[in-house]
Amino acid sequence: MEEKNENPEEFEVLNHEQNQIQNHVNNQTQNHVNNQTQNKKWFALYTKPRHEFKAQAELSENNIEHYLPTYIKINQWSDRKKKITEPLLRGYIFVYVNEKERLTSLTAKSIVKCLSFNGKPAEIPAWQIENLRTMLQNKGEFLVSDLIKVGQKVKIIDGPFTGVTGLVTKSPSGNSLSVSIDLLNRSVTVTLPQESITKEVSEEKENNEEQ
Repeated sequence: MEEKNENPEEFEVLNHEQNQIQNHVNNQTQNHVNNQTQNKKWFALYTKPRHEFKAQAELSENNIEHYLPTYIKINQWSDRKKKITEPLLRGYIFVYVNEKERLTSLTAKSIVKCLSFNGKPAEIPAWQIENLRTMLQNKGEFLVSDLIKVGQKVKIIDGPFTGVTGLVTKSPSGNSLSVSIDLLNRSVTVTLPQESITKEVSEEKENNEEQ
């Protein structure tokens, strides 16, 4: 049987071409992934009544990145107490999606619609979502100070609420201060812990920091 003469140089050229093709495919795939990530934005979805957790489960099944703000509510009975997890903003769940994923999220049975403004899907600024997350992760209940004026826009620069921006409000008891965050025409309020430090934020400076 006659043996074939193999030219090492031919194999080198072939391997080099194959590597170039594979690198091109990998780069195209990575670019696609990067584009999908860069195009992601936060949107608020309106759910059916008392379907927030069902919507959360359906979005998870579709691998849709989402955020359902919750809090612990204590129900008191005559003989016992029970902690229950409740949605903070009833009827809403947030999704971080590109346009294709946004449309997919709307197919969930528990979702009614995507909130819109002037006929277009209304994007929720990422800083508002981060503010909300920070506030819910760190719960404070006390602060007495005459140095911070009610109605002043402030930013927390130290303590567990670092980075949160909002309005200072007076509690009904008159002995504490809270930061109020406007979101979906609602106000989520948390009492500042004593170790937090605030600074006044002007409208112009705030807009620059959000960009």
